[in-house]
Order: sequence, then structure tokens, then C-alpha cells
Amino acid sequence: MDINLLGFMPALLPVALSPGASFTLVMSSALADGRNGLFRTLAGTALGIYTHALFIGLGITAIIISSPAVYGFLKIAGTIYLLWLGVMLIRSGLNAKRNQHKNSVPPITLKGAWLANVLNPKAIIFYLTVVSQFAGNQGGVDNYLILATVHVVIMCLWLITISRILVFSAQKTHPLMLKKYVNIAGGALLIIFSLHSLIH
Repeated sequence: MDINLLGFMPALLPVALSPGASFTLVMSSALADGRNGLFRTLAGTALGIYTHALFIGLGITAIIISSPAVYGFLKIAGTIYLLWLGVMLIRSGLNAKRNQHKNSVPPITLKGAWLANVLNPKAIIFYLTVVSQFAGNQGGVDNYLILATVHVVIMCLWLITISRILVFSAQKTHPLMLKKYVNIAGGALLIIFSLHSLIH
């Protein structure tokens, strides 16, 4: 097994720790549904990461990328899905009222978090161009799943920690204000990410 875990860590950390679609969805879910929402979104995102690892290990990602029509369709579908989530989050933030205890955004399901990750063009490109460099010369499915596991562990530790700091601690003092600003900022970020990935 010639997998390069030590080299993979510096390449992974900026991606895993930077705010992106997964970060936004996890913060919103933690705010809306507490720990259940947090772990449901983390589980869906983790399944998405494992899906990318499996697809690249089996050569499916290379086939998708080599077909402009298929890749273009996935890119547009992913953009539309993230745009829709972004608009829903912004609407929820703008509609936050003192007497509103329910979240007006449909809760992010396991399937929804999985789709947001699998349809994200940046995740596809990351696994094809970056992760593949560390999977060894053979680049078997096992190697990609090991790298995906490292990715999932780091992502989960980071997002659980940051949600505990940003959401669960602050929610006790100003829950409605937190809901308003997290959802508006998160929705805006999702829209920016989706449009950026569509343009580039």
C-alpha cells in the first residue's frame, strides 16, 4: 500500500477547515434541529465523501469528467440545488420573528446533505485532481476509502467543534438573532459558492 497519508493532510486541511457548502448546511441544521440536525447533516456529508471516493476508485469520476454533457448536467443540477437551499436559508433568516419557534426552512435530510456534497462540482474536482495524487500508483478503491475516512474524521471534528462554539453556546443567549444571521449569511454563502462553481 503506497498511500501517502502524510502528504494528504496539508492538502486536505485548507479544504476541510474552510467555510463551504457543508459548513453552511451543518451550521443551519445545528441551529434548526440541535444535535440531531448536526449529526444528520454530518452523516449525509460523510456519505457524499465516501461516494466520491468510491466513484473515483472505480473510475466513474473519470468517465463523468470526460463527458462534457454529463459533467455539465451535474454541474447545473448541483448549482440549482445549492441555489435553492441558499434562497430557503435567506428566507428563513428574513422571516425570523420573536414568536416564531419553528424553522421555516425544510430540515436538511440525510439525503439532502448527501446530494449537496455529491452534486458539488468542487468536491468532484477535488477528489479527481488532489486526492488522486495521494492514493498511490494503483489508486485502488481501498486507498481512496482510507483517504475519505481521514477526510470525514477531520471534517466531523472541525464542524462539531465550530458548531458547539458558534451555535450551541450562542443559542442560549440570542437564539432568534443567531438564527437570523446564520441563515442569511449561510444562504448568501451557498449562493456565492454555487454561482462561483458554475462560472468556473
